[in-house]
Amino acid sequence: MRYSNSDQEIKLSQRCSRLAKFLDLILEEIPSSSVAALLVDEKNHIVFKEMRRISPAADEDIDRETIKKALAEKHLLIIENFNENPLSGEQQKSSKSVLCLPLVIDNKAAGVIYLEREFAIVPFSLANLEFLIAISKPIKLILKERHEFREISGKGAEASNPLLAGQSRPFRRILTLIDRVKDSDAPVFIWGESGTGKELVARAIHQTGVRRKGKFVAVNCGAIPEQLLESELFGYTKGAFTGAVRDKPGLIEEADGGTFFLDEVGDLPPYLQAKLLRLLEEKEIRRIGENRSRPVNVRFISATNKNIEEEVKQGNFREDLYYRLKIIAIEFPPLRERKDDIFFLLNHFLEKYSREMGRERVYLSPRALEFLMNYSWPGNVRELQNEIRRCLILAAEDELITEEHLSLRINPQRESSPASPYNFLEARAEFERRFLNQALARWNYNRGKTAEEIGLSRQGLFKLIKKHGIDIPKKKETNLLEPGGSG
Repeated sequence: MRYSNSDQEIKLSQRCSRLAKFLDLILEEIPSSSVAALLVDEKNHIVFKEMRRISPAADEDIDRETIKKALAEKHLLIIENFNENPLSGEQQKSSKSVLCLPLVIDNKAAGVIYLEREFAIVPFSLANLEFLIAISKPIKLILKERHEFREISGKGAEASNPLLAGQSRPFRRILTLIDRVKDSDAPVFIWGESGTGKELVARAIHQTGVRRKGKFVAVNCGAIPEQLLESELFGYTKGAFTGAVRDKPGLIEEADGGTFFLDEVGDLPPYLQAKLLRLLEEKEIRRIGENRSRPVNVRFISATNKNIEEEVKQGNFREDLYYRLKIIAIEFPPLRERKDDIFFLLNHFLEKYSREMGRERVYLSPRALEFLMNYSWPGNVRELQNEIRRCLILAAEDELITEEHLSLRINPQRESSPASPYNFLEARAEFERRFLNQALARWNYNRGKTAEEIGLSRQGLFKLIKKHGIDIPKKKETNLLEPGGSG
């Protein structure tokens, strides 16, 4: 269905009108000096902005760098700003606290909900985050109706191979190298720590290259007992040994016309190293118990987490085979050396497993995200993937993963977010009390001015001051009787 420009503008206006109503509810439940909703298109250009402020005099500026960061990382942010006093030159705490929640739809940031508190007594709380995440659900339903979001399709490496995903410079170099070697028949040697995704690199080379119509056959040398490995790789003929009741082609033959991936090649026994070298040189294979050779057309990709050069020095690996396998070498750096990819992968796995579990997209609290970013990830991508699955299970129906959901190795001190001692009504009363203190301080405890600016009658403000037992400093109270003051 196609929309004219005018139709699209009307529909967008209607949806944005509904969206604006949610801002009033957010401002009512989370005392703030201002709250804003911004929607962006596929190029992150702002297509809609709606803002609510407690007074016309409130600062209209929003922290665009925070918004850009939230859109890019697709994680909620809480920022406490520190500004330099231009008069004293001293560092003093700014009275602005920022909470920014990206609206993530199908793993794409469609916009943000942005809140600011002026003269903040305390930062935004976990209860604030949970409320904001809860109210983001109907907001995202409104956004999903937008025509451009229904037509978004994944592009690039994430779409072709979701687990082989990233945005760091080292990762981009790997993608460039994959593109250069994918159509060659030259053997590829991949080195990387366990869990980095070496097999995914091999699969990407196969799936994007000229051999993609052939089979991709993968074998882990360390996972098959040594006495069975030869027959699995090279096959056998009937009667070659006890139990060989029929001819059986080996896995290398099965990959004929495609790609054969030999993982953990450093564990290959010496006598099989010699057979593999002969196969690479002659491009022929001989099954166990057979007198004739068979031609095979296979591209070999091998991988290991061992230091093969050291293995060669120690006589554990044939030097001639090493150089035969290493015509094209790819080194896949560990996750700790490509921190930018952690954000990318966290978002991918949160989206993937939330969808598989049939639940709304779950967010990470800022503190939990800090723990995950600072962890060294010795198990690399595989460990990160498993950690996110574990957190989602432990979080149950919660919409926010906090530090208490993290594994002991990531959060060794078992730090946790302080539990709120309040029920809903008590929490709301606490927000009211803090908000009134902030507003009164902003307008120098002039109750008439404060009531006017925050949209209350003087009687309404007086009732709230009495209800919450807020003390007005006597020195300030005297000033209220001066001309222009409203006691």
